[in-house]
Amino acid sequence: METAQSVPESSRPAFDLTAPEWYLNRELTWLAFNRRVLHEGQDDRVPLLERVFFLAVVGSNLDEFFMKRIGGLKQQVGAGVRELSVDGRLPQEQIDACNLVVRDLLRQEEELEEELRRHLSRRKIKLVAYADLGLDEKAEAEQYFLDQVYPLLTPQGMDPAHPFPFISNLSINLLVTVRYPDSGHTYMNRIKVPVSEDMPRFLFFGKNGHCITLEDLIGNNLELLFPEMIVESSEVFRVTRNAITEPNQEQANDLLQMIESALRERKFAEIVRLEVGWGMEQLHRGMLAAELGVDESGDVFEVNGIIGKRDLFAIARLDRPDLRYPPHKPLDNAELLDDDPNIFHIIRKHGAILVQHPYESFETSVERYLREASIDPKVRAIKMTLYRTAGDSRVIEYLIDAARNGKQVAVVLELKARFDEQANIRWAAYLEEAGIHVTYGVVGLKTHCKVVFVIRKDFNGLRRYAHIGTGNYHSGTARMYSDLGLFTCDTDIGADLTELFNYLTTGYTPMRRYRKLLCSPRMLKKALLKRIDREISGHSPESPGLIQLKCNALEDREVVAALYKASQAGVRIDLIIRDSCRLRPGIPGLSQNIRVLSLVGRFLEHARLFYFRNQGDEEYFIGSADLMQRNLESRVEVCVPVEAPKLRKQLRQWLDLQLANKRNVWEMQPDGTYVQRRVGGRAGAICVHRKMIDQAEKRLLAVSRNRPPKSMVNKK
Repeated sequence: METAQSVPESSRPAFDLTAPEWYLNRELTWLAFNRRVLHEGQDDRVPLLERVFFLAVVGSNLDEFFMKRIGGLKQQVGAGVRELSVDGRLPQEQIDACNLVVRDLLRQEEELEEELRRHLSRRKIKLVAYADLGLDEKAEAEQYFLDQVYPLLTPQGMDPAHPFPFISNLSINLLVTVRYPDSGHTYMNRIKVPVSEDMPRFLFFGKNGHCITLEDLIGNNLELLFPEMIVESSEVFRVTRNAITEPNQEQANDLLQMIESALRERKFAEIVRLEVGWGMEQLHRGMLAAELGVDESGDVFEVNGIIGKRDLFAIARLDRPDLRYPPHKPLDNAELLDDDPNIFHIIRKHGAILVQHPYESFETSVERYLREASIDPKVRAIKMTLYRTAGDSRVIEYLIDAARNGKQVAVVLELKARFDEQANIRWAAYLEEAGIHVTYGVVGLKTHCKVVFVIRKDFNGLRRYAHIGTGNYHSGTARMYSDLGLFTCDTDIGADLTELFNYLTTGYTPMRRYRKLLCSPRMLKKALLKRIDREISGHSPESPGLIQLKCNALEDREVVAALYKASQAGVRIDLIIRDSCRLRPGIPGLSQNIRVLSLVGRFLEHARLFYFRNQGDEEYFIGSADLMQRNLESRVEVCVPVEAPKLRKQLRQWLDLQLANKRNVWEMQPDGTYVQRRVGGRAGAICVHRKMIDQAEKRLLAVSRNRPPKSMVNKK
């Protein structure tokens, strides 16, 4: 990018920043992100099972897209909403545009699946049809069917005495037609394929690596379910239901009861997509569409290959190290390897410590912090926000240990974390049984911030310690998501967090006085817009303005408009936006000083980082908020300043590496399309996440070299 120049306001071209042509559609930009994810599966530089993983990710993402985004748009259509989106589209127009893109993605998915099957077969992982099994393999499969599958099956007839059955969300189903040998009349039946943790969808038989699907096994043993009848056809189908079923929270007397009710409603929610196997008879397809209440022309998707490609995660997890990325073991954070065994002493010594996951260990940083807090006799209280966590969470275990050890423990648990509601309801009951104070945040707002707040009786009185992060307290995603976290004992931040938790547990006075934290819903957006304006007013050739923002999504219209104005003034703007981005870069006179990059690779980019040059008095913030209207106006989010020069240097290296990298980086064009950076040689071969791993190793090595041997420390 060329150096940005200061442009007097009087000479800037006039642009109507309310005009829809300057804003991209949120749904279509999110689908464009999935094209980039699918490209990782299409890239032969990526190890084979990792390519299968990316194919499964796209399948999973599209399921969620239909449940959340298409479901919401269909509700708007049903309610007669005529309000245009920021980019000037009616709800139905958005659905129609999305369907065109989805069908193209589906075609690419099918082509990739076929290609990956060929590559897998050469490496002794053979996804085949039942008919391709050898005689011994068929005998083994039939015995498995009799022993393990047959008892679980429940055929459901469809006739005047047996109405059309309920079809559960994302379940795999067989539509089976049968007839008696001496009759031409056919009967239709539904069989739910019993996929579960105990019953895998992909089954291996024999010693040749042959694998078939569970539905294929069932479909080839139907004579046991329908004895003395002729099976005319067996066809696969799957439905996706709307996940947007939340009732009005303000009218609910009990939030827990409301969420449980919403989960029940989701189970029976409107169907937004019907997937059918390739070649399903037109009559059967039409019957299913009619019975399920979907539009056959718009809502039915014919799938060539595996329906429900998210289940390919099981193949991607096969124990074949030769077909994966080299193993990655997160390193210990260099500062936390201090000789002092007490993590609170270490934080107090350094003032602040920055951790980068998954390059640095979640277990030896965040989990260690909670573990030590739970047993430290000087810790008086632990307060925490919890959005998502692992099923076997040590975080929960340490909180319960803390309560049993007499500490005051308070957890603000977000019951409305999408698709984690049921798990969070269970955790709420579990925590309350242990004597932990559990609250559900503020009415009307999701609590999305990531904070663990510890109050400890130090030698000189009470001191407040905190971990503020960009990612959930989930040990599993901490190995797959790229996130940042800050440990600090800063006095002002501690005072701010006291105010924050008082707000979260009472719901009173949202406009509390914060000294350093930027919090939504009332403060964060105003603070960001103010800083963008400050870059504009402070920009000059001698002291050029610079804004660098990294997050998952840029959707808020006011933020986009402010960035356009900054670009027009000559401020250089670098945006690293993982998925949805409404802003169009590179438009002369409007956004020629803006570039938008997207990183897609081994780890999921999840960190939020905001940088403002501020005429040399630089500001760095990390936190939980994306630049979306919902995050900035209807969620509780927290962004914390990173002030220590050493930590700022780390963030600068991190940002510069991501901006300059030649692999896994896509650059948005003015029309909203993306072009992948392609460079030959070593620079084009090394994944950006590999370079991040190398950076973490160098940090750890540098500290190890500078630290005196333990024997010398002991002599002191």
